[in-house]
Amino acid sequence: MRTTRRQFQLTAAASLPVMFGLVACGGGAPDTGSQDIAQGGADEAAAELDGLSHEELVERATEEGQVTVYSFTSRIAQLEEEFEKAYPGIDLIGHDISATEQITRLAAEAEAGAPSADVAYISDAPVVLTELLETGVLTNYVPERVVDTVPEELREPLLANRLSTKILMYNEETYPDGSPITNLWQLTDEEWNGKVVAVDPSVRGDYLDLMTEIVLQSDAMAEAHEEHYGASVALDDDVASAGEQFLKNLYANGLVLVDDTDNVNAAVGATGQDAPPVGFTSYSDRRDNEEEGWALQASLGTTPAVGITFPAYLGLVTGGQHPAAARLVIDFLMGDDSETGGAAYEPFYVAGDYPVRTDMATPPDAAPLEDLGAWNIDPVATAEIRREVADFLLTLG
Repeated sequence: MRTTRRQFQLTAAASLPVMFGLVACGGGAPDTGSQDIAQGGADEAAAELDGLSHEELVERATEEGQVTVYSFTSRIAQLEEEFEKAYPGIDLIGHDISATEQITRLAAEAEAGAPSADVAYISDAPVVLTELLETGVLTNYVPERVVDTVPEELREPLLANRLSTKILMYNEETYPDGSPITNLWQLTDEEWNGKVVAVDPSVRGDYLDLMTEIVLQSDAMAEAHEEHYGASVALDDDVASAGEQFLKNLYANGLVLVDDTDNVNAAVGATGQDAPPVGFTSYSDRRDNEEEGWALQASLGTTPAVGITFPAYLGLVTGGQHPAAARLVIDFLMGDDSETGGAAYEPFYVAGDYPVRTDMATPPDAAPLEDLGAWNIDPVATAEIRREVADFLLTLG
């Protein structure tokens, strides 16, 4: 059967465990003794690197001379410049690759026994934890200096350097008194027919996570329905929850699906519009308002939530060729010891991104995390029903 891009992207995560299983079963019985010896050597090498002082790690990383980073954000280009200023003897090679593509590429490279990257900077937490961390494609590394300032749930089982967002945004030039959307169910009303924009969840995993969270939060969605309409939500025969009913109604109301967040931002935020749409995008994209001529603003106060927050993870690529430099990059990405993280963290210290370190201040001109009104995803709970939600969305498209 010919696999379309849409089908592949929605099924890639589910197929990865099978792929690894086939690798393990091929070529006869594995030499477990040799594998144990090799693993023991790798563990010893990792422990030796982890025990180095910062100065010793820099020396070892400089001997390696380079490090390759797969990054789900284009801001890796700014990081590259700052890292090479701090460590001029190490060439940082950054690749801007979406989380969905990273997951596929990292798994394929691991299967081939030829990892190309040393560090993965990646979102799509539910798939990363279940398909990359649990299968050994990625390994956690937490620099000792940040252990006491990063909450345990954001450093285990994998280290995050910030919380990112997918939230409802509106055009504040057209609506200077605040968001026109006070309840998510408004998005399913005729007034907003064809005027809600999002990235296709088959293209971006974080948008699938958003849709999945809406289903997980069905009790809150049911309460919001009663608040908006004054009546309990009536479920169609093919729908199991208020969250699914909301998604079905949203798609039926002409949800506009595009292929990247820039298209969402331009549609929603472009100035000079009389009746712009609203859309789900990254809160941090407000940083480009002036340069792009946008007027993006967060739809604060929307019931039952404005969207989701999720971790941006850092992981060592198992078998990477530059393990010392990889550790140095992860340490660098956590910022220096100042309350803003300094030059190392500057690309991420923007309104709409939230540092995970408790000794860092919230970036200015942004709602504090506790006032944002977003659901913080539980990657494990999301992973349990994510495929089911993806299949449900296919029936709506």
